Amino acid sequence: MKKFTLSRVLDGFRSSVNQGPGGQGPGQGSPSKNLEGPLTEIPEPLRAENFQIAQTVCHGFPYQPTAMTFDPVQRLLAIGTKNGCLRILGRAGVDINCKHDGDCCAILHLQFVVNEGLIISATSDDTIHLWNFRETKKPEVVQSLKFQRERITSLSLPLQSKWIYVGTERGNVHVVNIDTFQLSGYIVNWNKAIEVCRKTHPGSVIFLGDNPTDSTKLLIGFDSGQLVLWDLKLKVAEIRYQSQEPLRSVSWHSDGKQFMTSHSDGSIATWNLKVPNKPVAVTFPHSRNMKDGRPEPCKSIQKVEWKSSRTGENFVIFSGGLTADRAGKTPSLTVIHGKTTTVLEMEHNVLDFVSICENQWESEIQDPYAVVVLLQQDLVVIDLLTPGYPCIPNPYPMDIHESPVTCCTYMADCPGDLIPALYSMGSKGQKKTGFSERDWPIEGGQWGTSSCSYAEIIITGHADGGVKFWDASSTSLQFLYKIKTSKPFERPKSRKSTESCASDDDPFAVQYMALCPESRLLAVAGASCQVLVYKYRKQEVVTETAVLEIPIIWDIDDGSDYLANAGNFDFSKVGDAKPNLEYFVPIRIKLGPQKKAPGYQAEIVCLTPWVNGEPPGGISSLALNSNYGILAYGNDAGLVIVDTVQKTCLMSVATPDLYGTSDPYQRAPKSPKRPDISEERSPTDQMDGVCLSPTAGGGGGSPYCGGSRMSVSGASGGCERKDTSPRKSGGAAVEAVRRSKSQEKLDTTFSRSRSSSMSSLDNITSEAIQCLSFVDSFAKKGDFSIWPTLWVGTSLGSIIVISIIIPVGGKEARKSEPVSVAPSGTIFRIKGPILMMSFLDCNGLVVSGGYESWRDESKDPRSRTPTKGLSSDSDKGSCDRQFGVFMSEKQARVVSLPSQTCLYKQQICEASFVIKAEITTVKDSSCLVCYASDGRLKIYSLPSLRPLLDTEFVPLSDLSSFQTRKSGIVDPMLAIWGQQVIVNEDTNSIAKTFCLSSYGHGMYLSSPSEIQKFTIATEFISNLDELLGLLWKEIEMPEKPKESFFGSLFGVGVRNVDREELFGEAAGKTSRSVAKLIPGPGTGLTPNQEHLQMRAGTIAGDISKTRMLMVERGQKLGDLGDKTEKMMNESENFSSAAHQLMLKYKDKKWYQL
Repeated sequence: MKKFTLSRVLDGFRSSVNQGPGGQGPGQGSPSKNLEGPLTEIPEPLRAENFQIAQTVCHGFPYQPTAMTFDPVQRLLAIGTKNGCLRILGRAGVDINCKHDGDCCAILHLQFVVNEGLIISATSDDTIHLWNFRETKKPEVVQSLKFQRERITSLSLPLQSKWIYVGTERGNVHVVNIDTFQLSGYIVNWNKAIEVCRKTHPGSVIFLGDNPTDSTKLLIGFDSGQLVLWDLKLKVAEIRYQSQEPLRSVSWHSDGKQFMTSHSDGSIATWNLKVPNKPVAVTFPHSRNMKDGRPEPCKSIQKVEWKSSRTGENFVIFSGGLTADRAGKTPSLTVIHGKTTTVLEMEHNVLDFVSICENQWESEIQDPYAVVVLLQQDLVVIDLLTPGYPCIPNPYPMDIHESPVTCCTYMADCPGDLIPALYSMGSKGQKKTGFSERDWPIEGGQWGTSSCSYAEIIITGHADGGVKFWDASSTSLQFLYKIKTSKPFERPKSRKSTESCASDDDPFAVQYMALCPESRLLAVAGASCQVLVYKYRKQEVVTETAVLEIPIIWDIDDGSDYLANAGNFDFSKVGDAKPNLEYFVPIRIKLGPQKKAPGYQAEIVCLTPWVNGEPPGGISSLALNSNYGILAYGNDAGLVIVDTVQKTCLMSVATPDLYGTSDPYQRAPKSPKRPDISEERSPTDQMDGVCLSPTAGGGGGSPYCGGSRMSVSGASGGCERKDTSPRKSGGAAVEAVRRSKSQEKLDTTFSRSRSSSMSSLDNITSEAIQCLSFVDSFAKKGDFSIWPTLWVGTSLGSIIVISIIIPVGGKEARKSEPVSVAPSGTIFRIKGPILMMSFLDCNGLVVSGGYESWRDESKDPRSRTPTKGLSSDSDKGSCDRQFGVFMSEKQARVVSLPSQTCLYKQQICEASFVIKAEITTVKDSSCLVCYASDGRLKIYSLPSLRPLLDTEFVPLSDLSSFQTRKSGIVDPMLAIWGQQVIVNEDTNSIAKTFCLSSYGHGMYLSSPSEIQKFTIATEFISNLDELLGLLWKEIEMPEKPKESFFGSLFGVGVRNVDREELFGEAAGKTSRSVAKLIPGPGTGLTPNQEHLQMRAGTIAGDISKTRMLMVERGQKLGDLGDKTEKMMNESENFSSAAHQLMLKYKDKKWYQL
């Protein structure tokens, strides 16, 4: 018993005198005047300036990739996606994600400005964007150019060029200057490129590339098969080529004398510049001749690359081209090296690939040593120097979506020994074979200069039953360990019945996870209503898994017995009801002792059987406490409490039974028809009331009244029922009423209504357990000491307190003596389904039910000492009260305990509703964070619920677009309720993958394959630049190959062109209607300022050109001066020689000469 203090008496006196109906406070977000004195003891130092939202790092594979490019000098890889995201990858730990502003437009083309810290992207709205990451940690758009008349189909940027070629759908080629981002007046029109006699349009431009040895020649490829070698200086088509099949890609050879094309019929053609009429060779790499001599039809070769090698055996690399009967089944990449052809089968479709070469100059021998392959759902790098072309191990976490992610858990500041323990188990015996031993070639960028001082863990649950642990410390993500929750079960067999469970496709899909990081105890709930408890061990054991079959039954028909005695049923007569119930479990556990590898080992399996052919509702909440040794979970029918130490079921109770005689609802039958009741009790009568519980001396709470109490049979590994007749709650024993699927869906809609008023729902058919929380708290009003309790939140806004009595006497007593659990009689009511229940001590710190530290059983068999999760002041006994923070989909409340007085109430949402809510710590103070369905993130101070931040975060449509499950709508007349069900399912899936943790950190599943981390702490954001890696670093550009003596002598070397002279001012100006310049989003310029900026850019270009001309003129004048001085010297020498000759022959006669 705690000390009886005067403040408690005053608090109780104020609550008894000033408490209004239902116990609610006088205002929203403001305390009662009578309670201001005691509440001033808790300081609230947090202010609005302490909060700022920023997305930190993104992990996983880019969702729906569309384009890829590589910088061979900086060693960076960029990937564009369908939703407009740009992902730039360097060495492990250097991973930057950014997105185009505005509407989500797919990135169709990407080009690095090699070694300049710039990247160019072309989106589906025909806009070219220039990104700069040289001066910033994250790339930023500095210029954009939108084409208004033509659609962009190709981009090409020659090495060390400031002019980019843009091909369009109309067949024209435009030139854009990178510095000014303006169009040049130089245009290659399609009608000038083709022959005069051609009567059809050549199609869109799909390839643009300079001749490697002569940059005055531009090869233009049209999708119809027309190819044109364009002379940039003469502005004429020098040579034209015409293939018989549509063109897909083109690749130059390094000698500049030939090129290779791939076509839609699976053929590869080799062309010589001197033979324009037909290709030199046409091959079908994967085709075989049929009986009639014709080649077997093949699929299109989407891309081909022709790379030279010093060995003399060239590399020909292409994607696709398989025969028609295999193309759709086996995505592939083919490597032809000399006379050897190797087909590399891929798991997903090949979208793009790029070769990594020793030499980046196209006019020299390239010597490729690796190929980066972008697949539809993976990124692969192939080693070309190792026989068999194995893959190089990927250092990035690209396999998050190996099986669809169904739920997530994020823990910041977890115990320091947890990550090494998981890594040591995950690395045992998991060395991958068949991979290359070479280093990952994408090694650009630099690591951040600092790192976080605390460890972070992300746990992902998957549809195949897998649970993966990831080290998310700082800005990296590394795989640690994996559990297969399907391993303890036998392989499921399909039921030969018309009725099937909704989870037949993924019977082991993980729905909820609960981890105690200190004790390393883990609980996992699956789609087949199974709950598994795992224990961490370092040694391999052979043990039997305890199995508990625990039915959760609540079913009443529309009989008059219950309706006549609603709320006054005698629970003592329950034992007389023994209906004949048929149980069925769709999944079966492996019987007998099983060998369990080191790591997490299954200890207990709780199964929820079908009753009379009806599947149980899915698990909707899960909680685990290692200090109590108790597991709790619930579904849409009721609650189950399990003793994990003695491996027995303590309670299996229907949700209505938790109320006892205080049930505020009229429980309707599961039939959709509405019974005729003369006197109905509306659920809204106590909607805004805070507490419906009796005082400590009252006896309104019902005793334990749930289900079957079971014990484990060690011989069979199953369960032995001590009471084989689970009773039906709230009425006499009657037969179960079977419902159709549409009726079930309708009932779910009623129980999950978002309406602020429930007057239309006079009869309640189901009430789900939405939230569970273990905590040492005050179980009843007026208690003087804290006890172990379980707080239960339901979908109808009720909060029910269950008392837990743990045996005293140490470890041995805990194993032998039973644990008592029973509803305490305390009930709170809040508007909307309960999302979160948390508790603060008198200092404003979060309290819990404590935990038990993990110890190695083999080395330290001593009993483990439970550790309380309370503050230091609470441990000393100075805290004599707590504050309960209750959060629903509509509002938040802070209740003083044990007086059960509502101190603060805040309406969070009106038209929208809250999806996820958690309490986090920022600057050692607690605050409430809410994510609403309107995409806004709201932060409130505690305990006063004072608003601190309300800002746009992530639109719900961005998260629900890939998590929608539209099923169950049978009757068209139920469309309005069906839409509500779809919204509920979407938000439930989002809530399972949206997590908040300590220090203001959070994460959410931004796509099926990506995890996005974010923070709300301004202090962390100020240090974010030091944590993030740096993309660009100073690297000297490799020297351009020198021209050989014989090449310069015979004029066969590399010929360069002055692009400034061709595309600059001399080319004229293009029409303004072709493209419009859009300044970067950070400039914020007005139209007049944009016009002035354009003029300034033009003037700057003119000044630059004039300066260059002046420099050239000065050089020419200098050369002329040198020549003049030389001629002057020669003339002086000639004059001197002439004068000497004159003096020599001056006095001589003519006959003396």
